[in-house]
Amino acid sequence: MAAQTDAMREIILDTETTGLDCNTGDRITEIGCVEVIDCIPTGRTYHTYVNPQRDVPDIVTQITGLTADFLADKPLFEHVAEKFCAFVGDAVIVAHNAPFDAGFVNMELKRMGREIYPGERFKDTVRIAREKFPGAHASLDALCKRFNISLDSRDKHGALVDALLLAEVYLELNGGRTRALDLAGDGGDAHGRVAFPARKPRPQPLASRIREEERAAHDAFLETLGGELLWKKLG
Repeated sequence: MAAQTDAMREIILDTETTGLDCNTGDRITEIGCVEVIDCIPTGRTYHTYVNPQRDVPDIVTQITGLTADFLADKPLFEHVAEKFCAFVGDAVIVAHNAPFDAGFVNMELKRMGREIYPGERFKDTVRIAREKFPGAHASLDALCKRFNISLDSRDKHGALVDALLLAEVYLELNGGRTRALDLAGDGGDAHGRVAFPARKPRPQPLASRIREEERAAHDAFLETLGGELLWKKLG
């Protein structure tokens, strides 16, 4: 029998940025996080816009809808880092193309002189999808279509919207909502059937609550059935 494990808390993360390279001056403009426990969203989220202290190229604005003017009065990363890190806590961080988000988050933390997140803290859903569906498109849009997840809420790339979509994709990549019934996890067999763990016997059996007249009436009824009754064999 497989040992039962503690519930796993993970954080689905998405960032929007001014560009593609955290090593050449690009900065974070938006952060979205979704808490999941055993791959199921809990309803807890974290979201903030971030002032990148630089321009936002037009091509990026076309994708995210964010402009330098809109972000000018938003907090700096150093002013949101404490709440962001507190929300993440010690959870594994799940992201789509995780090296990208990890690079930007760690760049911002390093600029502040804070400890960065090691690579093993991140889980990449692109890699998971490519292993699960070799040769298929592994973009977030493609996976949403594969799993019939609605994209109606997404007219632009937004960090929280994308994190919420990724939370649904991540659940499907891990077996979907049947996980809640443990049809294919530690509590199931190779055919997906539920395998209930054996219960330990009580230290002291409960006293019978059947009255003697009830027992006698039951025995009399069994006699009317005749034959070799399984009930009698079981005592």
